[in-house]
Amino acid sequence: MDFPPRPGSPRTRRESPPERPPPSSGRIGEGSEGLDRVDRREPSGEREPPRRAPAGRRSETAARVLWAAPWIVFAVAIIAFGGPVFAVAMVGLAWAAQIELFRMTARSRPFEAAAFLGALGMIAAAYFGSSLQILLALVATVPVMLFFALLRPSPKNVTWSFAITVLALVWIALPFAHAVLLRELPLHGGALLVDVLVATFFADTFAYLGGRMFGQRRLSPRVSPNKTIEGLLIGILGGVLGFWLAGLYQDWLSGPEALLYGFCIALLAPLGDLFESAVKRDLDVKDTGRMLGPHGGLLDRLDAVLFTIVAGYYLALAIVY
Repeated sequence: MDFPPRPGSPRTRRESPPERPPPSSGRIGEGSEGLDRVDRREPSGEREPPRRAPAGRRSETAARVLWAAPWIVFAVAIIAFGGPVFAVAMVGLAWAAQIELFRMTARSRPFEAAAFLGALGMIAAAYFGSSLQILLALVATVPVMLFFALLRPSPKNVTWSFAITVLALVWIALPFAHAVLLRELPLHGGALLVDVLVATFFADTFAYLGGRMFGQRRLSPRVSPNKTIEGLLIGILGGVLGFWLAGLYQDWLSGPEALLYGFCIALLAPLGDLFESAVKRDLDVKDTGRMLGPHGGLLDRLDAVLFTIVAGYYLALAIVY
């Protein structure tokens, strides 16, 4: 005899008819097919962040381009004018970079007036004299610093004040003075200055892209964790390529000379970057300032140039002149 299955038994579940969706009203998109399509959709909120992220990156890139464009025009203009216009611009940029350093090291109470006077004297010496006069102007700043030190009620921490002031002169004022020396070289000074800047930009850009794409081994984790050995090598190749391309139509500069010149510039560019990274790491700051908007401070953009511009002048004397 067959007994009826108990409620809830497997037989009951097997024999119960499957549930049907509500009958379609005849409109397109309703019924089982329409429900399947609706069920497969994800809530709109889940897709919004991926859509917004590219827009954010695009807006940041656009902001960087908008900030960089007038500065590029400014750089091209002052290099083209040269002479006193370029020298005065270098004084202004040197003072702006020194102010960024002094804001980061305010606790050390550097002798700001002495540094400003020293930068003015060194750049004036570069325009009216030579590298020897730059050295004399740098040395002349020492008694000026001593004068301001004697005006203080106490000599406490005066050693730190001396140290930061000298750093502002050697790290910042000296390269800007050499930019004037390089620009004022006869015949090819402006072109060589552009070549050095292009090579430095290529080295920096290629190092960044190469590190992002192929970076595996960190170059200096404690100073700059994002820099890699692979990025360094690709950056050097990029710097050489940049200088070679910039000098491609300069018949007074041969191919081997351009490659040698560019190689030396490309080697020094990452050193300038690492030097500034070490300073910022010690002072626990991310950017040296906001003068350049999304690019950070002036020192953030010119860190490599502060090294390559000095080498660029002496390489010009050794290779071209």
